Amino acid sequence: MKYLFSKKTGLSLLFGSLIFLNGCKDKTEDPVPELSANAKVNTWIQEMMDTYYFWLDDMKNPIALESDPEDYFESLLFRPTDRFSVIYPDYQELINSLSGVSKEAGYEVTLARESSTNNNVIAFITYTKKGSPAESKGLKRGDLITHINGVRMTLDNYREILGQRSEAHSISYLRYNAGSSSYVAQTPVDLTTSVLSEDPNFLDSIYTIGNQKIGYVVYHFFAPGIEGQSTRYDDEMDAIFAKFKAEGINHLILDFRYNGGGIQSSAVNLASLIAPGVTTNDILSKNKFNSFLSGFNEFKNVTIKFESKPENLGQILTGNRVFIITSSRTASASELIINGLKPYMDVFLVGGLTFGKNVGSAPIEDEENIENKYGLLPIIFKSFNKNDQSDYSNGFQPNIQGNELSQPTLLPLGDTNEFLLKLTLEQITGTPSSDRLKLIDRIDLGSSIENQTRFGKLIDDQTKFKLKH
Repeated sequence: MKYLFSKKTGLSLLFGSLIFLNGCKDKTEDPVPELSANAKVNTWIQEMMDTYYFWLDDMKNPIALESDPEDYFESLLFRPTDRFSVIYPDYQELINSLSGVSKEAGYEVTLARESSTNNNVIAFITYTKKGSPAESKGLKRGDLITHINGVRMTLDNYREILGQRSEAHSISYLRYNAGSSSYVAQTPVDLTTSVLSEDPNFLDSIYTIGNQKIGYVVYHFFAPGIEGQSTRYDDEMDAIFAKFKAEGINHLILDFRYNGGGIQSSAVNLASLIAPGVTTNDILSKNKFNSFLSGFNEFKNVTIKFESKPENLGQILTGNRVFIITSSRTASASELIINGLKPYMDVFLVGGLTFGKNVGSAPIEDEENIENKYGLLPIIFKSFNKNDQSDYSNGFQPNIQGNELSQPTLLPLGDTNEFLLKLTLEQITGTPSSDRLKLIDRIDLGSSIENQTRFGKLIDDQTKFKLKH
């Protein structure tokens, strides 16, 4: 019997050794006839779902065993309640993407309708990734893309056109000119793609405003590290908080507006840097499993505990409050942080309604059939906080609402005049801005972030279990 490993042993060990529990169920001893390739994969899918699937008692009857595996998997799901379970054609690509490794041009966009009087769609660059082709070409946050490969984006074609970003492509774009308060056409740019390892620790700053010292962190997804450096990103976050503590900040802002979730252990690491006075005996969250797994002691009362971190800031934050910038892209592991911290401190949200995902997964591969490259990511547990609260399937409402697309352009992240950061700083200082801009009525049509494999994921990499037959 194999184990689910903690992050300290490396994500590759976790994902390569997810145990299969089906030996604990009754099996017949009759000879099994030779199955086709699809039938072998689908038999494995059925076994995994019969073991792990959170909505086991509501799982649907499968289609024919010879069906395409993706269709077969889909046929089992408890839709529409289950919005999240997915199957991937390549398990290794799934694992890489969860750690921020992917082939791309290196920029994310948020989409909006250009005007209510036409069907044109525009794409604002929300950020470029360090070391990417997009960064090398000089693209910036706030640049406004109108065409990809020479084709104008519209309500009818924008999804298809955006799909072309996965390969080499060209863009036509505009850049905001503050002097004229207008967008100016730029020379079109040809972009290549490359394999990037995106660091989720995008930006950190300290602001001194009056007698307030404010730490600010932009964190794009939860991942402890990459292959060969299994705790690199968590260690970077620890160093950021050590700096904040040494500088004596008294307010903390977490910017999760583009954070769609990720690995549970990194959520524990971050929460342990914030919650006041927590120890390894304190509960951040609880994972509750399906009716079959819950019959085993190993899956009863599964609690996720805080770590004891010398860099913890909880005792020095004014009003025992943490500020979190949110949007509809704030999902899953980000929401675990919000929910898990609420019993310990005041969590003040600025921005938009969060995504609403209180369930999680673990990636599963077929270790017995090397020809089966599929990876499964079914929902296998529901997350609760210390007080058994899990009522955020419709998202967390912000205390102060704000939509960055309501501004003429997107200022750089970390700029104190950037709209959502500015709203948050006003809450801290108690001083409203004297230069309020007129809000623009733009409708958010979605984001490239939502198409990332890791978006909306809460991956349990900490549960350890071994079942005796």
